[in-house]
Amino acid sequence: MAQSKLGGRDRQRSMKTQVYFVLCGFLLPIASTARLDPYNVDRHQISVSGISSGACMATQFHVVHSRDIMGVGMIAGAPYMCAEGSAITATSMCTKTPNYVSVSALQAITSSAAFVFNIDSTSHMKNDKVWIFSGTQDSVVNPGAGAKIRDYYSHYVTSGSIKTVFDVPAEHSMPTAAYGGQCDKLNSANYLNKCHYNAAFEMLNFIYGGHLRNPTTAKGSLIQFDQSDFFYFAPPITYSMDNKGYVYIPSGCQNKQTACKLHIAFHGCEMGQSRIGDAYVRHAGYNEVGEANNIIILYPQAVSTLTNPHSCWDWWGYTGYTYATSSGFQITAVYRMMDRVIR
Repeated sequence: MAQSKLGGRDRQRSMKTQVYFVLCGFLLPIASTARLDPYNVDRHQISVSGISSGACMATQFHVVHSRDIMGVGMIAGAPYMCAEGSAITATSMCTKTPNYVSVSALQAITSSAAFVFNIDSTSHMKNDKVWIFSGTQDSVVNPGAGAKIRDYYSHYVTSGSIKTVFDVPAEHSMPTAAYGGQCDKLNSANYLNKCHYNAAFEMLNFIYGGHLRNPTTAKGSLIQFDQSDFFYFAPPITYSMDNKGYVYIPSGCQNKQTACKLHIAFHGCEMGQSRIGDAYVRHAGYNEVGEANNIIILYPQAVSTLTNPHSCWDWWGYTGYTYATSSGFQITAVYRMMDRVIR
């Protein structure tokens, strides 16, 4: 690549003025809410992922900021702009009857958004890695949605850069190696299921080239930071985001001398800290992978509101019609968080 994924970006883009862990027996301490600090991050090595609404948000963030993001992982998600601004479409066709989703129509919407600079040029996705997971027992998001994501990305990504995992008998959950509920049962307590499959590792290993070290005990710092720092004219709850976010800093990255990678992990509906505490940020499996491979893990947090009672990320437009563009309120806030960490 001729330049860094962030190398040529005008900093004004990140300063828009819209209103817009117990792991393996080891107790990972959480620092009190603090200001999110910058670290030494390799700007070629920034990736995103998510589960459920978080998977849809990860797709949106990737497509919108593909100049910055080199890989994306999705668990029980849907293609970019699948809902087309409609909660009814999101909860019916996108999640229940994905066979009716027109991938070509979504690609046309993507092209139009790029043409008017609402998203980055789709050419930036060409060499990115795309990892897609759909559990065979998922009763919330029809497993067929995974194939639609694959078909969508096949138009933009180089052949061989997409990996699908469609054969794990998992319910709607974040599949872990050894934590959570029964893999094929719906675990509404926290949507973390023990599937003897480490989705966080398999995903990150594919995104980062297939040579990651095996996960190890998370001995770094899990820091709770102030998300309101990234909203300039209104509190985070205005856009269904929490005042608190989390970031995991591996021990190897804490001196700010080692060049580390950055991964942004979006929780799913009813999986934010306001609903399940720190279960997701401690037990989803990301921290152990990050510790072993110097990957900082950023965990933005959403909350429930009257327009978003299940604390989902906005993938159908409850924050406004620009929700899936570079002007989207949530996307702008998370971009500012990312920008802070890498500066």
